Amino acid sequence: MTLTLALPTGRIFEETSALLQSRGVSLPPSVRAGRRLRIEAHPFTLVLAKDRDVPTYVEHGVADAGIVGVDVLSESRPDVFEPLDLGIGACRMVLARPASRPAGFFRDLSVVRVATKYPAVTTRFFHGRGIPVEVIPLAGSVELAPVLGLADCIVDLVQTGGTLAANGLEIDEVLFESTARLIVNRACFRLKTEALRGLVRRLEGDRAS
Repeated sequence: MTLTLALPTGRIFEETSALLQSRGVSLPPSVRAGRRLRIEAHPFTLVLAKDRDVPTYVEHGVADAGIVGVDVLSESRPDVFEPLDLGIGACRMVLARPASRPAGFFRDLSVVRVATKYPAVTTRFFHGRGIPVEVIPLAGSVELAPVLGLADCIVDLVQTGGTLAANGLEIDEVLFESTARLIVNRACFRLKTEALRGLVRRLEGDRAS
């Protein structure tokens, strides 16, 4: 039975491709070329999508399963199964502040201005701590916001922290660790149980033994 698998074209694309290759899924050159968005790679049909669109395709059943980071799942909270942590694409969702400001300084502000690409995650974090927040959504380069005075701090995904340091920022708090997960459509899991369990076993690899 052929399964449709949605793959992210963003930050974890290379690691995802390498994982699939190591698990015996032969990816054609057109996957890396990035021009074709629907590719046959027996026993899968691969759908290449923006990271944030992967959960949408899976939740609505356009794809049976997909691979996406916890950062995306935490922002969109789709109604899907998450049967497997793939252990790739490791990053941290952090709250970062200007290095010139003391740790936790924002707690003394009447309203904290926070720039982020993750408005839902940010809102939940601050509201959960009873801290008034003004979320400033940005599409990229959120590190600029405190430098230019647009925000007091940022919430963003970081791997090494090098970009933060280069822009005079320091990590104040880690919200959560993010790795890539296999997600599965709920209805498809009932209809294609054995095939999807086989996919989980394939991706587990050595960990399944």
